[in-house]
Amino acid sequence: MSSKLIPSNPEQVMVIRDVVPNTITTLSVPFQRFGRIKVGGRGTIVRLQNGSLAVFSPVALTDDVKQKVAAMGEVRYITALDFEHHIFLGPWHAAYPNAKVIGPEGLPEKRKSQNNEDVPFATIFTAANPHPSIDPEFEAEFEYEYVPAHQNKEIVFNHKPTKTLIQADLMFNYPPTEQYSKTGVSPTSGILTKIFGAVTNTDSDWQKRLIWYGISSKDRTGFARSVSQIDKWGFERIIPCHGDVVESNGKGIFQKIMQWHLDLATKQK
Repeated sequence: MSSKLIPSNPEQVMVIRDVVPNTITTLSVPFQRFGRIKVGGRGTIVRLQNGSLAVFSPVALTDDVKQKVAAMGEVRYITALDFEHHIFLGPWHAAYPNAKVIGPEGLPEKRKSQNNEDVPFATIFTAANPHPSIDPEFEAEFEYEYVPAHQNKEIVFNHKPTKTLIQADLMFNYPPTEQYSKTGVSPTSGILTKIFGAVTNTDSDWQKRLIWYGISSKDRTGFARSVSQIDKWGFERIIPCHGDVVESNGKGIFQKIMQWHLDLATKQK
């Protein structure tokens, strides 16, 4: 875990925010891709109606985070939303060993090759089994879709009670204002960051092009199929790992960014 990527002082720069009181809390931190591009990082904690907690894309487990978790409930699920958002699985599972660890196919092997902590995966999403059973309590509140056509093997969740889409790299919402708000550093400074921001905001069509010509280019049909399924869900908020939370009109923004893939899915029917 390079210090160029992850802040050395997460307890000082992390923003812990209740997005939905008593239900959803986000853990937002500064994060630099390749040590140069400011994209921000975010973990999400959801409190289920039975009081158990589901953690998505866990970030640094600071003392403040532990206190927040203790006040919310018992951690029952820890999910790496894709191939890239897994580096803190070890510390979280060590702290909450009874939690079920969830992730995409190939991630256990990747972690082993990188000499990461040995974490037992309870559920692995695969192309052959894209909708595995997790447990009834979890499935009562979440819809989920595996996107194997995404280059990072993305898993997307919708928390139905709060109409909140939780995802990692399916789409971005640049700039990462909240994630850099405690650093004293501008989230848009630097030429590489500005270029990246131009193609990962939700105001222009550039992110649509990035996903079409880049991220989904190896299997646009498969990607479109997954996006079409996600589009059937009723969500209003989007919590991305990179960039700010989309607090409202999330469905409309999603449809704008994924328009070409949704059109392709319609043609395939």
